[in-house]
Amino acid sequence: MSAGLTTRGLEKRYGSTTALAGVDVEVAAGELVGLLGPNGAGKSTLVKIACGLVRPTRGYAEICGARAGSVAARRSVGYLAELFRFPGWYSADELLALHQRLAGSTGGSGERSELLELVGLAEARNRRVEEMSKGMQQRLGIAQALVGSPPLLLLDEPTSALDPVGRRTVRLLLEELRERGTSVLLNSHLLSEIELVCDRVVILLRGSVISEGSPAELSRARGVEIETDEGSRVYDGTREDVPRLVAELVTAGRKVYGVRILTSTLEETYLEAVGGESS
Repeated sequence: MSAGLTTRGLEKRYGSTTALAGVDVEVAAGELVGLLGPNGAGKSTLVKIACGLVRPTRGYAEICGARAGSVAARRSVGYLAELFRFPGWYSADELLALHQRLAGSTGGSGERSELLELVGLAEARNRRVEEMSKGMQQRLGIAQALVGSPPLLLLDEPTSALDPVGRRTVRLLLEELRERGTSVLLNSHLLSEIELVCDRVVILLRGSVISEGSPAELSRARGVEIETDEGSRVYDGTREDVPRLVAELVTAGRKVYGVRILTSTLEETYLEAVGGESS
């Protein structure tokens, strides 16, 4: 099965400004990849090229094996922009019907019902967009991105307007899409959300990939915290050092009550990678 998204040597220049400087990114089938980086890092340009809205200066991007921007590629992409706008007078059902026509989907009423159920809006089928909260509109936006069951989703800040319950709903939805084999590129400033749901993370800075890997691979060892009858103390070492450290403490007559492996969070790793760059 072709990767959802593949870019090789992707470059984009706007006059003297370089937005992308040779980016290689791949989102495999059924993989959730988080795209991180401060403002101006090139995230939006990468997504626009993938959507076919912008042409690269050099290199290429493919969607499910088709060149980005081609008819085949456009049919394979579902997209939710960060600053989306829907006609306020449309009901949720009417909006999805509109996007079905635009996408050439033949799913009809059944598809619309399934999508509204999927994003927790089944009871709001006939509610107008202007009567919805921002969080409800955000979930409706995810539903429209799923019209036609595209194999690749490009989501830009999909949980920014959601409360904790809404964010959990989206996380569960993304996990279900992964099981269906849908590829997702998720652009978000909520690092805790990306850490919870994404298989891999790609960090961009000034148009280049400066770090990538699973959240676990990007985390760094911060030592081993051991609680004894003398209190808690952090020792240098990793998981492999735990048996030795505990044995030494027991030999020294200490009572060991707990052990915790300390690692950096994705937020700490991100901040170290981008330095003082503003998000």
